[in-house]
Amino acid sequence: MSIREDFTTALKQAMQSKDTVALSTIRLITAAMKDRDIAARGKGDADGIADTEILSMLQSMIKQRQESSKTYRDHKRNDLAEREEAEIVVIERFLPQQMSEEETGQAVEAIIAEVSASSIKDMGKVMGELKTRYAGKLDMAKAGGVVKAKLAG
Repeated sequence: MSIREDFTTALKQAMQSKDTVALSTIRLITAAMKDRDIAARGKGDADGIADTEILSMLQSMIKQRQESSKTYRDHKRNDLAEREEAEIVVIERFLPQQMSEEETGQAVEAIIAEVSASSIKDMGKVMGELKTRYAGKLDMAKAGGVVKAKLAG
């Protein structure tokens, strides 16, 4: 089953169970995906965006909600923060199992060796390859710290 089918199935389940948070969150995901599909079609990609791009989009949506939640908590708006956190839980259901810190370190080392990265100037090449290979499985912010540490040291 493709990730697009997962969204359709989850949307139907949310409607049946009257889960308003899941319903609205999945609708936001599908709307964002359709926007990106339209943009991709304008560039000649008739099939829309690839699954890796969808996973990357989901991670971006999670990051946005984490930032919003923190802002709401800082301003004593716990009700809004809880809503953002509930949406994060829904979005995370569509992501594959995240890589552990050890697996992340191994992946970073392998790619550094593969692209012959030797200094911090090569960080972009390494990060680009990580994003291509491990979209959805890897927290890119944490990976960036690991890459930086390995290339600086």
